Parts: sequence; structure tokens; C-alpha cells
Amino acid sequence: MPDTGSTRYELHDRPGFEKRLKELCSDCTPLYNNADGSADKQQQQFNSAITQGAKVIVLDPVDSAAAVSLVNAAHAQDVKVIAYDRPIPKAKVDFYVSFDNEEIGKKIATSLIEKVKSNKVPAGSGILIVNGSPTDAAAGLIKKGIHEGVDNSGVPVLAEYDTIDWKPENAQKWVSGQISRFGKKIVGVVAANDGTGGGTIAAFKAAGVNPNPPVSGNDATVAGLQLIISGDQYNTISKPSEIVGGAAAEVAVKLINGEKPEASDTLFGSPTKLYQPMLITAKNLKSEVVDKGITPAKDLCTGAYVKGCKKLGIQ
Repeated sequence: MPDTGSTRYELHDRPGFEKRLKELCSDCTPLYNNADGSADKQQQQFNSAITQGAKVIVLDPVDSAAAVSLVNAAHAQDVKVIAYDRPIPKAKVDFYVSFDNEEIGKKIATSLIEKVKSNKVPAGSGILIVNGSPTDAAAGLIKKGIHEGVDNSGVPVLAEYDTIDWKPENAQKWVSGQISRFGKKIVGVVAANDGTGGGTIAAFKAAGVNPNPPVSGNDATVAGLQLIISGDQYNTISKPSEIVGGAAAEVAVKLINGEKPEASDTLFGSPTKLYQPMLITAKNLKSEVVDKGITPAKDLCTGAYVKGCKKLGIQ
């Protein structure tokens, strides 16, 4: 896995993978590594896994371009590679498993644009776009989807930024500069995930903007969902990582057994299975997240968020 900046890898992706792997192959041994955002560290971990005898490596790359050499090195030793969550466009992997990242971008952008246009957009006003990391091919797909939702909407884009390493503090710093530049002309922000969305909201709060304009997100993290509950964030995407984690385990076992995993698509020349994301706003947060047991109320309705939970009927 690529980093610890997002809690999903330790709390959802890894458990989902290991649970399904144990069900399908009781004598398979998972070797887990997290690169902490370092492409060099990920390369060392990848090579170590091959040395330890890994037959299949599930790789969520820190740097999609740098990962090409990892795929080539694995294939040279007859080790299969499953690209996970983030594609590796310039390498032909054995399989790619993910939620549909382009659709994620389109959904969060279209939803936010509809919210912005529900009020008259003053002349000269517009939105900001806060993309993910430029080294992440999945961020590039999300960015493409965002523009599908924004470009012909009639709402101008005031400025756009690719967030280095997906770090919320980088998003916050950039948005702070745009607030100084555009002020009240900013009527909304399409942020590519909950981390960059949270950084965006923090920038508005630090500038004394209250309430802040609508801000999007993605990943349905506890922090992102709580910001929706409080009214600070407008939307996010629910994509339970256990689903893709389990799917990756299924593909891995088939590859180990010499079987051909079933693909629903082809992306970047590799067999692919994409899962559909669910848009979450305050209107369906209870029914789609809490009631379905994805994130329990006890994790969301704490401290300052209790009042917002009651307003949404979450107990």
C-alpha cells in the first residue's frame, strides 16, 4: 500500500484483503507493507517481497510511473502483479482492481456544480479545483472525471491545483492563497478526496469565512463524513475498500492457481474490474453509510458532531 496519510489502507483495504484470502486459501501467507508515501521505500518493499517468495504482488503505487520498473522486475521472475486502486498506465499488469475513479471525479463535480448553481452565480465568480497527486494515475482519472462534470457547466474555474502527495496541508496552503486572491468570488471547491477537502475547509476557517462555500470530497472517511454532518463539506464518495480488497484477494488466488480472473473491462491494456462508487451527501449519509453498517454512528456522532447527527436522524 502507498501511504499512511489515509486511514483506509490499515482500517479497510488490508483487513478486506486478508479476510477474503483466508477464506479462499487457508495456507496462503500475506506479506503486508506500507510505503509511507515513499516510492523508494516501496521499491525496497516490493523487491523484498519477491525475495521472500511472493507469487503475486498487489501493488497500490506511490508513483505510477516509477512502478513500471517494479512490474517489469516481477514479470522477469514470473511473479504476477495486480494493480490496486491506482493504475500503472505504462505497464501491462496481470489485473487491475479499483473503484471507477473517473466516475468518482464526475460524480463529485456534477453534484457540487448542481449545488453551486442552485443559487445564482454572480458574474466574475467561480470554483476552485483541488486535484490529487500528480504522480498518482488514479488522481489523473479523478481529475479527468472532474472536468467532465465542470467544463461545460457554465461555472468558471478560477484556479486549479495538483496536490503534491495528496497532503491536506499542501491543499490548505494553496487554497489559502486563492482565498487571498479571489475572496468571495469563490463559490465552491471541487476537492478530489476528503483529505484535500478537509485542508480546503481548514483554509476557509482560518480566513474567517463562515459558512464556507460547498466543498466536495471522496473516500467517506470518518473526518469527511463528520464535516458533512456539521455542514462544512457538501459531498463525498462511499467506496468500501473491503470490497476491492476482497476482490484483489480473489484475483490473487486465481492467479496463484493458474486460472484466468474474470474481467469486466480493459484499462491501459490490462484486464480490469471496476466497482461503482456511491455519492454521499447529508441527504443519504444515514441510509447509505450508517444504516448499511459501513461506518457506525458511534464513530461519527462524537463531541461537536452530536448536534448535527440528531438533525440528520443519526443515533
